[in-house]
Amino acid sequence: MTDAPAFTDIRLPKEPRAIALVLHGGAETGTAPVDARSLSWRRGRVLTRHLAPALKADGIGLMMLRYRVKGWNARPGALPDPVPDARWALDEIRRLHDLPVVIVGHSMGARTAVAVADDPSVRGVVALAPWFPKDEPVDALAGKVLHAAHGRSDRITSAKATIRYVERAGVVTKEATFVDMGPVGHYLLRQSRLWNLVATRAVRETLLDL
Repeated sequence: MTDAPAFTDIRLPKEPRAIALVLHGGAETGTAPVDARSLSWRRGRVLTRHLAPALKADGIGLMMLRYRVKGWNARPGALPDPVPDARWALDEIRRLHDLPVVIVGHSMGARTAVAVADDPSVRGVVALAPWFPKDEPVDALAGKVLHAAHGRSDRITSAKATIRYVERAGVVTKEATFVDMGPVGHYLLRQSRLWNLVATRAVRETLLDL
């Protein structure tokens, strides 16, 4: 296990007006550290790189978090491992920039995002091919925005589960939307340009009132 979470990719305009925090995916269990061989982390870096030009042009910076370990690792009486890492990242963003935040999460990163969405800096969550198990809590999204997108050919996480989650979240959120990405899978590879466009639009829409 590494000593602490860290930002591995920071792409900021000269005077940012908001920050998009990118949370990469992971696994249900696993205590191996996230390192340069981690495919989930590498996919997160690619996503960050692709989103950066358009968002930076809008004055939105990007900061990507690397978790300490690869797994969610749910344990009785303890927070899942990525959740305190994401809390740390939000505290650091507030300390360094004190700006509104949109969290962009892929897979486990989206599950982590909705767990920490109650942070006062967070305006909303953009969930890409999210991992939302049945009965995943929605309370942290109260008053926030949720934009989710999922492909129907995903065999790792469930588009139907995402639709159900968005419906439940709609009771407490300011706004909750779902985009059907069509017959694409989990890893944001097929139709990557479309994934990037959907994510960019969702970040912008979350920050419309800035």
